Parts: sequence; C-alpha cells; structure tokens
Amino acid sequence: MENKEKEFLELVEAHKGIIHKISRMYMDAEDDQQDLTQEIIYQLWKSYDSFQHQSRFSTWMYRVALNTALVFFKKEKRKMAVTDTMPEHIAMEENVTATKELQLAHFYRAVQKLERLEKALVFLHLENYSHKEIGENLGISEGNARIKLSRAKDKLKELIKKQGYEF
Repeated sequence: MENKEKEFLELVEAHKGIIHKISRMYMDAEDDQQDLTQEIIYQLWKSYDSFQHQSRFSTWMYRVALNTALVFFKKEKRKMAVTDTMPEHIAMEENVTATKELQLAHFYRAVQKLERLEKALVFLHLENYSHKEIGENLGISEGNARIKLSRAKDKLKELIKKQGYEF
C-alpha cells in the first residue's frame, strides 16, 4: 500500500466519528446515511491532494464532509422524510443506557428538522469548536456564528419539547 493511501486511511479512521455524525444529522434513513458516508469518504480521497496541512486534518475533513452533505441533497434532490417514529437504527456504544438512547433519539430526530446551516452550527458546536472557528468553517463572522448558534439551540429545544420530551 502506498504511503499516501495508508496515511489517508489512518487519518480517516482516527476521525471517522465526524463522518458518522454528519451522515446521521443530515439523513434520516440508515441506507441514506450509509450512502452519504461513502460519498464523503470518496470526496475526501478525491480531494486529499488539496489538503496542504495548514490546518488540522479534522478541520479540513469537517469542511469537505459538510460541503459533501449539502451537495448530496442538491445532487440527489432528496427531501428528508421526517416521521414521528423513532429512527430504525441508532448506533450506540455498549455502555449507553436506555435513557441515553432515548435522549439521543429525540435529539437526532429534532436535529433532522433543522435547516442545513443550523445543523452545521450545532454539529461544530458539539465538536467543541469556538464561535470563531465555527464562523471560519462556515464563512460567517464570529458574532453571526454566535447569534445563529444561539437561535439554533433554542429552536432545537423547542423541537424536542414538541416531541413530548422534557429536559
């Protein structure tokens, strides 16, 4: 195996959670999540030569993955099918309790109802990016990122409450 390919595979493996989270946030059905995951990995490999190591790999990976998720919608002309039922499959670690699974199911169902930019804001926030970094990743100002994130979090809380789940 070529060094470039080996390096790429190691980096993707180290940061695969990014891909899975984005796929889950943007697609409802498990098959669609898998399709998006494959498309993200393909786009990462296709553009790997453009990664110049000026930023962290994970930062570059976020940008490629988010852009791929947005293009995936447009290209396939897919509309998210949001239902009132629980998602069919929730990938969980073995030690997560039933309560935690329920909370995550409510969270992901609510996130799927957010606008694309709001999803990206929430995702980057959950990954502990600062407002400045979020703004840089999304091409908006730090102040705008802060305001839009606050509004997205409020909207998310309301969506979760509408599902009948109380904090």
